[in-house]
Amino acid sequence: MGKRPKDPMESASLLSQTDWQYALTNRQARAAELFGRPETEQKRLGYFHTLKEICQQPWTWLRTCDRMIASRDDLKLNVAGIQSLALTGSGSSEYAAECVCRPLQNELGICTESISGGSLLMYGGKALPPGRPGLLISLARSGDSPESSGAVELLLGTEPEFRHLVVTCNDQGSLARAWHAYDKVHVMTLPAETHDKSLVMTSSFTNLLLAARFIGMLERPEEYRKLCERLSQTSEELIRSSFDSLAKIAASDFRRAVFLGSGSRFAASREAALKMLELTSGRVTALSETYLGFRHGPMSYVQDDTLIVCILSCDSTIRAYELDLLDELDRKKLGLSKVIIGESIPNSVVRESDEVIECKGLREIGDEETPVLYVVVAQLLAFFRCLAEGLQPDSPSQGGIINRVVERFPLHTPS
Repeated sequence: MGKRPKDPMESASLLSQTDWQYALTNRQARAAELFGRPETEQKRLGYFHTLKEICQQPWTWLRTCDRMIASRDDLKLNVAGIQSLALTGSGSSEYAAECVCRPLQNELGICTESISGGSLLMYGGKALPPGRPGLLISLARSGDSPESSGAVELLLGTEPEFRHLVVTCNDQGSLARAWHAYDKVHVMTLPAETHDKSLVMTSSFTNLLLAARFIGMLERPEEYRKLCERLSQTSEELIRSSFDSLAKIAASDFRRAVFLGSGSRFAASREAALKMLELTSGRVTALSETYLGFRHGPMSYVQDDTLIVCILSCDSTIRAYELDLLDELDRKKLGLSKVIIGESIPNSVVRESDEVIECKGLREIGDEETPVLYVVVAQLLAFFRCLAEGLQPDSPSQGGIINRVVERFPLHTPS
């Protein structure tokens, strides 16, 4: 995480990564240990890329912000006159799309859905929301998975009233290169450092999410910039204050994890659960659920070895429902411990074994904008658990069961 050349598009508010890392390692012993090793040793131990890609996110968000605002005029043409909006991706990219659906629908006033790349391959235009003309936004880290280009190719031939916006972290991927010359396809590539080298998606996830978020704020670019800056500052402080705490939690004796969230934060909880599953090579099983949905069967998943990770809403009504569930978990003495993330967390829901991640400023940012912060916490928690399991975060999948890019598989034409 050394100094790098100044990007001409880079926001003036971007802080020095070197200065921030110095502050982090000064305050957090585990950070000093991990970053203090030579780069060659970090790579030998298999955590160099993942740790760097998690911790660089506050700066990458600002660079993505600059790039999106610079493309505002072209993006406005993509959105002009659309009657429906669909966002698609596979795996983590699909969850990133889910995180922004609610705010985009509220701002654009049109039907907005997140649809997996797999659903588009199997059902074609039948999976798309009603309303034409429409826009399909494809989110992808590498753009080389079979679903990525396959879905675009299928819909270009069968849905002539749908435009396409491709947002990818890899300008050399097949999704970026194959459709660049097509009138109905606009390709946007994010800054190169968002194209994670680690097996799991970290920087790419949050940057794809924030890039898609701009579609609802095209008429308010400075508000979007302020949002990205505030999220960047909050994430910096969150990492700086919680790094060692998350390492300690990850070393506790849990074999299962539950991630709870409401609204857009439920989509983030799906990504959080996936990160834990991927980075522990399945040794820690993980479940994601909404607070109200958790009572309807999934609560039976909680055993004495279960860690329950929950982010609290700042909305008083939503929080009341969330606190009711946490009270029930405590009353029934369920789980090993809870990790509670939020602002002004009441002492009444904190047990002796619980860990509180106090995150100031969430109320001002707004509930629908906080999924990226929840995910950063989950990424660090899964990273540390990976190390505790004796695995290498950069390539945790034993036996190559999963790969950085999904292996090719046959594509079939929907009937």
